[in-house]
Amino acid sequence: MSQPRRVGYLWDTLYGWVDSGSGGFTPADPARGLQPISHHIAHADTKRRFHEAVQVSPLRDLLTPVPAVAATEEDLLRVHTAGHVDDIRSQSESRCGGDGGDGATPLGRGGYDIGLRSAGGAVSATTAVVNGEVDVAYALVNPPGHHAERARGMGFCLFNNVSVAAAHAREVLGVSRIAVVDWDVHHGNGTQDIWWDDPSVLTVSLHQDRCFPADSGFREENGAGAGAGAALNIPLPPGSGNAVYELAVRDVVIPALRAFQPELIIVASGFDAAAMDPLARQMVTQKGFKAMTELVMEAADELCDGKAVFIQEGGYSPYYVPVCGLGVLEVLTGTETGFGDPYSPVLDPQGVDDLHDHQRQAVAAAAELVANVPTA
Repeated sequence: MSQPRRVGYLWDTLYGWVDSGSGGFTPADPARGLQPISHHIAHADTKRRFHEAVQVSPLRDLLTPVPAVAATEEDLLRVHTAGHVDDIRSQSESRCGGDGGDGATPLGRGGYDIGLRSAGGAVSATTAVVNGEVDVAYALVNPPGHHAERARGMGFCLFNNVSVAAAHAREVLGVSRIAVVDWDVHHGNGTQDIWWDDPSVLTVSLHQDRCFPADSGFREENGAGAGAGAALNIPLPPGSGNAVYELAVRDVVIPALRAFQPELIIVASGFDAAAMDPLARQMVTQKGFKAMTELVMEAADELCDGKAVFIQEGGYSPYYVPVCGLGVLEVLTGTETGFGDPYSPVLDPQGVDDLHDHQRQAVAAAAELVANVPTA
């Protein structure tokens, strides 16, 4: 792209107010030896720290603010059942809140309204890109969404923000073909569930094999009916780092996008494949996320006039999520912050750029699925 991109950026203060309860991963329970702790592993401060790092960087003056608005119930019902929406709403009205659907997704009082604003933020960013208000957008939303299935929430996700945005783009904005590239370290099972038999939305998930959910994300899950081939899973071995992820994007993701010919690319941007994340065992550093961003944006420029929306998913290291997020925004804006990666002296010697035969084989096996992708 010859001209600097107009980059939209979205954050809302309420995203930092998501109540993740008093447990570390599941609710505190003295009878089970689970102590209360001040910071749940998905505590909102991690994403707030990302936002504040943006605000003290040179990027702040280069980003176009995109306001978050609440999604409507109509937005949600395009991809979720009425029963699921009603369940989240009713639990949110309880004084003590409840759970998103799997027993490990804390839902505080008022969480429904924040969930609406998270899904609505994804819609707002997508609308800004499709309507040409900005060239590309980064929606730093919270709570995340890609584990939320049609009929239940799970994995810290209430509503499937990416899918709500994709459905809005298709049914309201007139976008016919949408590709979702999910590089969160966990399988995008909810997004796959929602679009399983729909050939107009390509779902591509790069994730650590059998990390979460442990029973999904296998290469054999490839879509069904009219959507056969439109679900593409790239399960990667634990320990995969920059070179492995970059190879997977070059050899699988980009060819799949070229075959599918999307009019819009949505990136489910999780930073939990990072080397410092507590919920996975991958070795990607800021350098790797920047390389993947460059490749996806080259494909977007080639295939859909650069129209891409990055929507925040997971990432649980309060130290490293801001570093990785700034790296992605540096690529989108074409501007270095000057901060670099302060953790690279520690991480780089740990094999983050290694590429082993078993990792090559996993990528090659996934590449065979490109032949199944529905073509335009």
